[in-house]
This record gives sequence, structure tokens and C-alpha cells, in this order.
Amino acid sequence: MFGRHPFGRGPRARRGDVRAAILDLLAEGGTWNGYQIIQEIAGRTDGVWRPSAGSVYPALQQLEDEGLIAPQGTGRRRVFTLTDKGRTYVEAHADELRSSWDAAAGMTDDDAIEFRNLIRQVMMAVMEVRRAGSAEQVAQARAVLAQARKSLYLILAEDEPATADAESPDTAPSDTVADDAPAGDTPEAGQ
Repeated sequence: MFGRHPFGRGPRARRGDVRAAILDLLAEGGTWNGYQIIQEIAGRTDGVWRPSAGSVYPALQQLEDEGLIAPQGTGRRRVFTLTDKGRTYVEAHADELRSSWDAAAGMTDDDAIEFRNLIRQVMMAVMEVRRAGSAEQVAQARAVLAQARKSLYLILAEDEPATADAESPDTAPSDTVADDAPAGDTPEAGQ
């Protein structure tokens, strides 16, 4: 799905990509702090590229040392803007800086993003059942997840799911949960 990192931070960007993305963001104008930069990069790449603080803050320091950006404020209120030297650099290297976004876009495709979003939605539902569900509802959710896991492995094995296995009480199908759920709480109700 995402290279070797299906559920972790995701693929790593090349060394200069964080630096280039920061300069490209600052070239749009306004002031940005480190946290905003991290969030904006993640947002623009649909979460595919989420640079860590350990890559963004050293890049900010390097850009400051090079005289391309200037900090304003202190501590958590410290924001950055391009200097005149930085604006000149950005104008001269605009295509190179924009290519950092192209590299991030190449890390995955739309199907992978959609798959990841679906996993996130399932995890949110699981956490909600765990938080607010009764013991019986949690047990039903466990059975649904166990069946989903088996079904996914069957897809990989290219086998047809056995009907006896699908109707086993140990692996309750999802419609059992929907029948027991209060009105309006079925998956179809939220669509």
C-alpha cells in the first residue's frame, strides 16, 4: 500500500524535499511556525507525507543559518518568513521547489489514499465501540473484526470464503451487528 510502511509514518521524503517544501510554502506569503508547516504539508498531500518535527525544525534552522528565512517572535510563537535573499532564491529555483510536492505525490496513488482513509474510518468506528459500547456490542465488534481479517487473508489467498465459516457464531457477519444495533446506528444510516 505505502511501500514498507503501511501503517507507520509512511515513506520517507528525500533529504532536500522538506527544505524545498518549506521554502515553497513561505513563498506563498504569510508567516508559518513549524507546527503549521508540518500540518500544511500533511494536508496538501492527503496525509501521505507527514514530515516529523525532527526533520522540519532542523531544516528551518538551516534555512535561517543560510539567511533565506527570518524568525519573528520567540518560543511557540516563533514564526518564519522569507528574507529578501530567500525571495531571490525561491524565484531562481521555483521549479525545483515545486518538485518536492511532485515527489510526495509519487509516493502513492488515489487508490492507496482512499484505502488509507477507509482504514482510518474503520479504526474510528472501532474506537467508538470500544469507548461507548456495551460488553455485548464490544464482543460483536470483535467478531466482525475477526471475520474481516479472515476475509482479507482469503482475498490474498484467492480463495472463495466458505459459507459455513462465514455463518459460524465465532465469526458473526456484519449484518448481525446491524440487526442488533439501535435504529439509526447502522452503517447505512450514516451514508
